[in-house]
Amino acid sequence: MTDALRLFSPAIRGGADGVRLGSSAMSLDLVRARQLLFTMPRQAKLAYCLLRDPRVPRAPKMVLGGAMGVIVGPFDVPGWIPVLGQLDMLAMSVLAVRVFVRSCPEDLVAEHEAALKIKSSIFNQDLQATVGATALAGRSMIGRLRRRIGR
Repeated sequence: MTDALRLFSPAIRGGADGVRLGSSAMSLDLVRARQLLFTMPRQAKLAYCLLRDPRVPRAPKMVLGGAMGVIVGPFDVPGWIPVLGQLDMLAMSVLAVRVFVRSCPEDLVAEHEAALKIKSSIFNQDLQATVGATALAGRSMIGRLRRRIGR
C-alpha cells in the first residue's frame, strides 16, 4: 500500500487478506503528511521533466494524462467504489504521479533527478523562461501605461 493510500484514505488497512475498508473517520498521520508535503513538489517536478522528455514512452504519459483528467475533471468518483471512492483528489494525484514515475525507465528517472538536484532540469529551464517572459511582459505593460498617462 502506498503512502498516499495510507495517509489520505479513511480507515484503509492492509492485511493478509489485502485491503479492506473500515468505518472510522479519516486518520491523519502527521509524520507521513509532513513527508508527503516535502516530497510532493520534487515528485511533481520530476513528473514534469519526464513528461517533457521524448525518450519516455507514450503509454505512461497517456495514462498520467488520463488520470489527471479524471482527477481535475467535473466528475467525482462515487463513494461506493471500494478504495477509489474513499480517496480524495490530492491522494489520487499523488498516486498517479508516483505510478507514472515508477513506470518510466529507471535511467531516465535517475538522470532527471540528478538534473533537478543541480537545478539544470527541464523544469528549471522552463521556469526561468516563464519568469523572464513574465518580467518582459510586465515591463512592456508598464511602458504602455506610462505612455498613455503621459509620463
